[in-house]
Amino acid sequence: MKKRWLGSSLETSAIGLGCMPMTRIYGEPDENEAIATIHRAIDLGVDYIDTSDAYGNGKNEELVGRALKGRRDKVILVTKFGNIRHPDGRREVNGRPEYVAQACDASLERLGVDVIDHFYVHRIDPNTPIEDTVGALARLVEAGKVRHLGLCEAAPATLRRAHGTHPIAALQTEYSLWTRFAEDELLPTCRELGIGYVAYCPLGRGFLTATIKSLDVLADNDRRRDMPRFQDENIGHNVKLLEVLEEMAGAKGCTPAQLALAWVLAQHDFIVPIPGTMRRGHLEENAKAADITLDDADVARLGEAIPPGAALGERYPPGQLKALNL
Repeated sequence: MKKRWLGSSLETSAIGLGCMPMTRIYGEPDENEAIATIHRAIDLGVDYIDTSDAYGNGKNEELVGRALKGRRDKVILVTKFGNIRHPDGRREVNGRPEYVAQACDASLERLGVDVIDHFYVHRIDPNTPIEDTVGALARLVEAGKVRHLGLCEAAPATLRRAHGTHPIAALQTEYSLWTRFAEDELLPTCRELGIGYVAYCPLGRGFLTATIKSLDVLADNDRRRDMPRFQDENIGHNVKLLEVLEEMAGAKGCTPAQLALAWVLAQHDFIVPIPGTMRRGHLEENAKAADITLDDADVARLGEAIPPGAALGERYPPGQLKALNL
């Protein structure tokens, strides 16, 4: 597996593994297959293993911790905090300094480790100055509980303020062929400041695999049914965007998913996509994308086929959009 740098001190595999689907979100997961997928990732050199205390209310971290027993030194262990969903469905974003320390200790316990390699602010607390949140994280670095810091879904100004408080290794925010808002300011800001960019949902929550062309293929409890881009009024239009992607993938002898990941990798050398999966077959397919080379014409053709703003529908339902630091 090829390597890339996030910031100046964190080297990782060019493609990571998002573990969110390993707990109930896109239908019913298989825990044994999920753990086998993490083990297979390590075998393939996919070492950036990404989870969060928000996924399954901590159950995802516990699963990742079980999977890494005896293999902890083989991975860059990544988790996040501050994006809280209460049992009654109410959401809260908490970046208060006292909570930062509590959340870190709780994640360490669930993961069964002594240190988190990359600890992210999962959502930006609008009621707490980012300097205070990052200041608390810096104290965790000093205490040896965390090695590197990150922010998720942070605006450029927020990222600058955070980086001025303590070096931020990476910003983690959605980026793919059909979600390209980061190209306006976020990616240039990361390049300027020497901050990596971890692209979550680089396959558009599975849409860019070209296997989801109607809601009928999604389980009744699949979260994507609530996502505007997958709903009936939008999905018919969005499916048409896949035509060039499928055509080019066929010509190159790869899958649409691999081509979509190769496109993300071709944008900047400081981008690390983390496609999420709970199956070994999909992991192996995704990992091979790191070996696909696209020339400038390929990159341009794909970008023109699915230009910024082409997809119909917001990327999140209204309630979740409100939690983003845009």
